Amino acid sequence: MTTLARAIRAALLTADPRQKCFATRQVARDWRSDKLAFVFDVPMPDQPAWPDAPELLPPAQMPKRRKGGSERGRIALWHALAHIEFVAIDLALDMAGRFGAEMGEDFVSDFLAVAADEAMHFALLARKLENLGSHYGALPAHAGLWEAAHATRGDVAARLAVVPMVLEARGLDVTPATLERVAASGDDNGARILKRILDDEIRHVGFGTKHFLACASSRGCEPESYWQELVKSHFRGFVRPPFNDSARLAAGLSRGFYATIAY
Repeated sequence: MTTLARAIRAALLTADPRQKCFATRQVARDWRSDKLAFVFDVPMPDQPAWPDAPELLPPAQMPKRRKGGSERGRIALWHALAHIEFVAIDLALDMAGRFGAEMGEDFVSDFLAVAADEAMHFALLARKLENLGSHYGALPAHAGLWEAAHATRGDVAARLAVVPMVLEARGLDVTPATLERVAASGDDNGARILKRILDDEIRHVGFGTKHFLACASSRGCEPESYWQELVKSHFRGFVRPPFNDSARLAAGLSRGFYATIAY
């Protein structure tokens, strides 16, 4: 029987986007079917395998996306979203593979489910790009999305605090406005994709919050102040309003976590 760690590592080291999606969904299916031994006998890579394209640029060098309904602007939007979801596959796989031994089988089940969702999201967005006459890799992409994972590779609480509870929670804030613009432009297919992603991301943030609360409890820490301490120590960016308080609360993330450090 293949070990869980080896299966996850193999998916992380799959560079081709389509094959990474297939591999990720297979890992999740095999885990649900009890085909993988709960054994962590190989380390996770410091960085996953990625395709040669898109070109990854530092945030400051990323071209500004033009707002509006031009074809170029639409392609840039969907490409940026596809890249976020592609990296999110690796973030979820690494979460399960790097911290699963410490956190247990329920933790692994949750984050392999997240990884499978992110693979599905990427596939929907890649197909959207193709329908617009483009493809994933046609434009430069943000190089900084993996930095948060690398910076928190030594502590599961820090990883949970930053990735699901800051980065993914930010998606809850910004996706509704994007969905409204897409729907107003008459793009019903695009609006359905974004609605599916938003609904799934609420659940993903909920998984992160659930396991963070358990981690804080096991360490004898007050959750809100502990989260704030970890974010200040491990997150380079800012926790900025406006917030989608209702979606965050649905994910278990109350204002007590983020209101006092937002600016």
